[in-house]
Amino acid sequence: MNATRTVSESGGLPDHHIDAFLDRLRTAHYSEVSLRKKRRAPCAFSGWMKNRNIDLIDLDESVTARFMNRMIDASRDRVQRARPTLRQFLAYLRAEAIVCSPTLGGRSKIARIYRRYLDHLRQDRGLAKNSLLVYGLFIRDFLDSHSADDGSILPDAFCAVTIRDHFLAYSKGRSAEYTRLIAVTLRSFCRFLFLRGNTARDLYESLPAVREWRQSTVPTFLTREQQEALIASADRSTPTGCRDYAILLLLGGSVYVPEK
Repeated sequence: MNATRTVSESGGLPDHHIDAFLDRLRTAHYSEVSLRKKRRAPCAFSGWMKNRNIDLIDLDESVTARFMNRMIDASRDRVQRARPTLRQFLAYLRAEAIVCSPTLGGRSKIARIYRRYLDHLRQDRGLAKNSLLVYGLFIRDFLDSHSADDGSILPDAFCAVTIRDHFLAYSKGRSAEYTRLIAVTLRSFCRFLFLRGNTARDLYESLPAVREWRQSTVPTFLTREQQEALIASADRSTPTGCRDYAILLLLGGSVYVPEK
């Protein structure tokens, strides 16, 4: 899609772009609570753009910076959530060719590394588009979390401790699948940094292993042998055991005839 065809006559951002962006985050296993919080930033940004007649064709980092500078009265927590969300949103719009990408000379170091990483996944690893979107969102989060205001990377961004701490912070309280995805993505990024000469050694092993519990869920059914063993475990010489025996019979079936 050509960026010049998506310009809104009255400025602002069409709602369907925001909805599509949130769908991408949903694909990356962001929770619905996080998505509701992230929606606030692009919606507020869209209203701000519309009031100033700023169209999509003019959207770049300078525009988002102007918007962030207007959030003087906003809470620190809200500002910290808005900045990375808008960076993610702008990256999404560029990936979909809704907004034109800047020239190479105008890109920040963060943007150049991000683009080279996606090219590595696409060309060297042969990843599908959906995988690129998931990996890209996680790495954009990492880069934005360790960047300076001028778009440069903080000196200690690509060290084992920083990468491990980022993983532990972003996986806290998350589902097992989300934790697995972010670990896989960060390991892939560590390998990319080593191959490109950004790190002196491969930091792949700096990330802790994600434990995958076997038989972590209750079985959907028991075999006949398992039912018999469970029922036989009830001690019918006590009132409690007789109660347990009756309950197990009911759970095992309306009629249970043990084999002789």
